[in-house]
Amino acid sequence: LNENGFSGIRIKKKIDKIEIIIKSSKAHTIIGFKGKKIRELNYLLKKRFSFGENKLIIYVEKINNRNLCPINQAESLRYKMLKGFVLRKACYSILRSTIEAGAKGCLITVSGKLRAQRAKTMKFMDGYIINSGKPCEEYIKSATRHCLLPQGVIGIKVSIMLPWDPSGLIGPKKPLPDVITILQNKTII
Repeated sequence: LNENGFSGIRIKKKIDKIEIIIKSSKAHTIIGFKGKKIRELNYLLKKRFSFGENKLIIYVEKINNRNLCPINQAESLRYKMLKGFVLRKACYSILRSTIEAGAKGCLITVSGKLRAQRAKTMKFMDGYIINSGKPCEEYIKSATRHCLLPQGVIGIKVSIMLPWDPSGLIGPKKPLPDVITILQNKTII
C-alpha cells in the first residue's frame, strides 16, 4: 500500500461488524479497476483473521492535502533518496511543498552514513515547531521511514506542525494556548 499513497488507517468496532478505513492520497489505485484490489484485500483479511460473512467492511478515504501528511512526505523523500537525488535538494523541496500547503512548520531529520564512513544526523527546518506540552500531541504529526542504500540504512523522520483550523479539516479545532486575541471595545450609545 505504500506505493499507492497510503497515509494511515482507522479501525471502528461496531456490535456486529468491523469497519477499516484506509486513508490514502491515491484512493483510486487502492480500490483498483472496478474494485478488484479492495475486494482482494477484503478477502485476504477475512481469511487471515477468520472473519465471518459480512463482518468486515473496508473503506478507502482520500486525504485532502497530501503535503500536510508526514507519512506521504517521508515516503516521497525515501523514494527520492533511492532514485539518487541530492539529499539537500530533496529535503528542501519537501520543506517548501509542506510550507506552501499551509503548515506552520516542518522538521526533517535524516540520519545515517550520508556521505562519509562516519554516521551523522542532518536536520532541515522551516517555520515554527513546538516540542513540548499537550498542544504538541494535537498539532505535531510525525512519521519515520527507513531507506536501504548501498552504504547502509538511512533513517528519515518528518514532523509537521499543522495550522489551527476552526472547522477541523486540515488541523486541530482547538487553538494554541498562547494565542491571544484582542477584541474591539464596544461603543455605548
